[in-house]
Amino acid sequence: MRAAVLRAYRQDLAIETVPDPECPDDGVVLRVLACGICRSDWHGWVGEHPLVKPGHIGGHEYCGEVVEAGPRSRFKPGDRLIAPFLLSCGDCHQCRTGESNTCTDQIVTGFSAQGAFAEYVAVPRDHNLTYLPDTLSPTLAAALGCRVTTAWHALTGRANLRPGEWLAVHGTGGIGLAALLLGRALGARVIVTDVVPEKLEHALSLGAEHAIDASDGQSGQRIRELTDGGADVSIEALGLPQTQAASIACLGPLGRHVQVGMPVGPYAVQDVDMYAVYMKNLALYGTRGMPAHKYPSLLSLITSGRVDMAPIIAREVGLSDTGAELAAFDAPMGPGVAVITDFLA
Repeated sequence: MRAAVLRAYRQDLAIETVPDPECPDDGVVLRVLACGICRSDWHGWVGEHPLVKPGHIGGHEYCGEVVEAGPRSRFKPGDRLIAPFLLSCGDCHQCRTGESNTCTDQIVTGFSAQGAFAEYVAVPRDHNLTYLPDTLSPTLAAALGCRVTTAWHALTGRANLRPGEWLAVHGTGGIGLAALLLGRALGARVIVTDVVPEKLEHALSLGAEHAIDASDGQSGQRIRELTDGGADVSIEALGLPQTQAASIACLGPLGRHVQVGMPVGPYAVQDVDMYAVYMKNLALYGTRGMPAHKYPSLLSLITSGRVDMAPIIAREVGLSDTGAELAAFDAPMGPGVAVITDFLA
């Protein structure tokens, strides 16, 4: 099969012909229909992610069609499926209590296992997979695998966002845009921050009530002023110290900060204003991925027309463009995300 392989950190991915993946007994091999290119992939490409080494195939936001099913699989060839990037075991305490995104024996496609920057990908533990609705394009379905699912669980499973509350979103990349769109669908009033004017204008066009240029370091104070006391929920979507500080600073009393951006490498340990946490009785939540059992609630929201997630897709690219797209994360980017849809280009 054709795949985009990491041979050296911060170098263009090598487009190579590699062996097709073997089918797991409890899973499937998918012909990849689409795969998103995510900032989390960038962390592996630059060498910050401990699981990603040269020789690795990244890609964790994917959907595909079954070409082979293992003897213990519940699917058959021809089934079109959406796959979460966290493949839970289904047996540990966390899985049995419905929190499978914190599984103690998880497989992470594109990180601890070879990913979907390729024509085919092997997916074990296919109890995590769900059918791709006929009304959902593979391009959009691929983006659900990380950004949208993570944002959905952050808002509903962690922050318990309620109608009428103020939601602040720090960073309007894929997860930030997903949080904006889903927050509005849940009835929240949304404020976004970024440092790219084009992305702020895009967020306003999607229904944000306010869009703040955060380049002066005063976005937390600006949000407190605009909301007459502070946001109820704040989503940090980049994993950076300055956005984490702004997210906590923008909250009002009893506010909820949700750490969605992945703070790895030099940002794995950050200073936190614990005095603000103490004085304002704040809650700090971490979140990563989404339990697979929450797919129906998210998919029904989309397929019923209550929310249109299409604006998060900026462009469709070929497999050979993957390295250039990863390199683009080194600098502020325009609105929307890239999705690989042509694996022969």
